[in-house]
Amino acid sequence: MHDAMQCLYCQFPEALRAGLLISAVCAMLGVFVILKRAVFIGITLSEVATCGVAAAFLLGIPPFAGSLALVLAAVGALAIPFDNQRIPRDTLMGIIFIAASALAVLLVSKSGTGLMEVNAVLYGDLILASKKELAILFAVLVPALAGFLLFLRPSLYSFLDREAAKVLGIRTWIWETLFFLMLGAVISATSQIAGALLVFCYLVVCPATALVLSKRIKVVLALAPLLGMLATFLGMVVSFNYDLPTNQTICIIACILFVVGAGVKRLVSLSLR
Repeated sequence: MHDAMQCLYCQFPEALRAGLLISAVCAMLGVFVILKRAVFIGITLSEVATCGVAAAFLLGIPPFAGSLALVLAAVGALAIPFDNQRIPRDTLMGIIFIAASALAVLLVSKSGTGLMEVNAVLYGDLILASKKELAILFAVLVPALAGFLLFLRPSLYSFLDREAAKVLGIRTWIWETLFFLMLGAVISATSQIAGALLVFCYLVVCPATALVLSKRIKVVLALAPLLGMLATFLGMVVSFNYDLPTNQTICIIACILFVVGAGVKRLVSLSLR
């Protein structure tokens, strides 16, 4: 195992660094996505980002530019007041998700790329992360994380206690909009490398595991990125050892950690009765 880890870092240093960074930032932001009960927006924006990457390939522009443009447009569309009682907002997200999923395949089919390139665009492949992609990740994710931590207090009030936020004069809609714009930028930067499935996994499974293990928000915010990085590291080692797809292996490891965490929490609860 030690030799495998050493070989992994020697052969794929960018992939390991990218995976650890993506998992940490996405898992921390995912805590707020779950608390807001907006889980579906994670997979919707991930799929829109993938569609943006596919469009960028067809137009010959940088993938991040295409991804960011479509994701910010989707966030803007979802931010528009939608008061139709017969059609909930989740339905609008579902329509965007379906359109983005189908359009991504159609765009890639017209781009003249091969099967491997198609899979890389639609599903991502962490192991293929390059130095240029790693630089883009650092340029987007590090400032996003710094801003998130700097303005953590108003964000917490906006997401957890809207009444207290109003009393304190915090404009919740501003902070929520800023959060989802930042989330959109993060998803745009990560989707080409990690793919929609893995990004969604980091946004949901890892923070969900942290929320199962603790009720204290500060503990959850610290635990979620640690669990994300653990799942990434273990998943990459397992995939390297057994020649398995990296992204999907990480997802399975993250789900196993959730099941183990939920089981441990249940056993502890039963023992304290």
